[in-house]
This record gives sequence, structure tokens and C-alpha cells, in this order.
Amino acid sequence: MTNPVLSVQKINKNFGALQACKNVSLDLRPGEIHALIGPNGAGKSTLIRQIAGSLRPDSGLIRFLGKDVTPFGTVARARMGLGRTFQISSLAMEDTVLQNAVLGAIGAAGGRLGLFKSALKDTASRNVALEALTRVGLQDHMATVTAELSHGQRRQLEVAIALTLKPKAFIMDEPMAGLGAGGSKRLTGLLDGLRTQAPILLVEHDMDAVFALANRISVLVYGEIIATGTGEEIRADPQVRSAYLGEEE
Repeated sequence: MTNPVLSVQKINKNFGALQACKNVSLDLRPGEIHALIGPNGAGKSTLIRQIAGSLRPDSGLIRFLGKDVTPFGTVARARMGLGRTFQISSLAMEDTVLQNAVLGAIGAAGGRLGLFKSALKDTASRNVALEALTRVGLQDHMATVTAELSHGQRRQLEVAIALTLKPKAFIMDEPMAGLGAGGSKRLTGLLDGLRTQAPILLVEHDMDAVFALANRISVLVYGEIIATGTGEEIRADPQVRSAYLGEEE
């Protein structure tokens, strides 16, 4: 079996008497989309924060590209190629699409504010940003002020910013949130094509997107992974149906 790009091994996290993550293990393999699903309050955000580096686990191990990154913060993991997008947008609405693509990448990698203006004039940085914008279909909007973009286009821009970091893996936190059927379909197509560039750990409530995209699905309930498998296996799992898929959203 190919070595995983990202591996989470027996992660535990407590907040007082609340055990938010209980012995959680999962991995992300080259070329795949691995979806993480579960009801609200299941602990998905807590787990993602630990994987991204903004929250330290109480115990357990996180490996990225074969290296133990458990003690590393978000900047160090981003510099290694762990790209995170979505849930709460950090786009600069008053700046253009191109400015966000260039400056957002510098900020995500821990760059200094004083470097921003010079970076905008740097041909190499602009070319990297333009390549990413073209990849997500925003090449005709590079001079557009970000506030004028549609909600779906802002999601595309966030993917472009992550792409400028040349990621080795993506963490995508509810990218379909707030999108209509058309926007969700377009973003699903985009993510489908990205998996060969970098595998994606996808946290998502849109089950149509999850089952359309995911090679594997892990189900988190009350801080525990109760099942991992293909879409067909997850659909047929009686414990999953009882705990999540059969509930009313």
C-alpha cells in the first residue's frame, strides 16, 4: 500500500470533562478525496484544527509527508504544503482577485506585511497567482474587486490562494456551504480535478457532493470514528444510518 500523505494516529482532545476527540485515527492517501462527515457537535472542527496545527492534541500523533508534525503550528505545516481552505473566509474584500491570490499566499505562508507591496510587483509571484486563478477558472476576473464576486467565485478564489502554496494536501472545511445547486456542481467539478494534484481531506455536510467525490468516507460521532469505507459501504452501514445518515438535518 502507498504510504499516506497525512496520517492521524490515536488523537485525543479533552476540554474539561468533555472528550472532543476519542482515539481518532484516519489517513489521506495520494490521489484521493477522503471525506469526514458527522452531525453538528461531533467534533469535526476540533479534529480539523488539530490536523491544521491551530490546536494541540492531548495525545496521539500527526504525520505529514512521513514527518511527525504534532508539535508544529499552522505556519510550519503550511510551509510544508498543507493547504487549508474555507469555513471562515479570510479574503480581503476591498482588494482585487489578483491581489488576494498573491497576498493571501504570502500571509498563509507566514510572510511579513512589509513584503506585500513588493510581492505584487514581482513577476514570479504574479505568474504563480495567475496560474492558480486560471486553474480555478477566475483568470478573467483578476482585476475584479473581491466584494463584487459571487459567493461561489469567492470559494474558487480561496482554492486559488491555497494552490499558490503548491500544496501536497488540502484540508477543505465545508466548501459547499452557502452555495446553490449550480455553484455546488461547479465546485464539485473543480475539486474532482484537484485530487490528482493534491489529495483532499474534505469536511462537508452536502451528502450529494460527498458521495460524488469521496474515495473513502469517515464518520465522526461524539468524537469517535464509527466507520470508514467507500460510499457504498457507508450507505449500507446500519450504525452510520442510525447515527447520522438517517437523521433529519
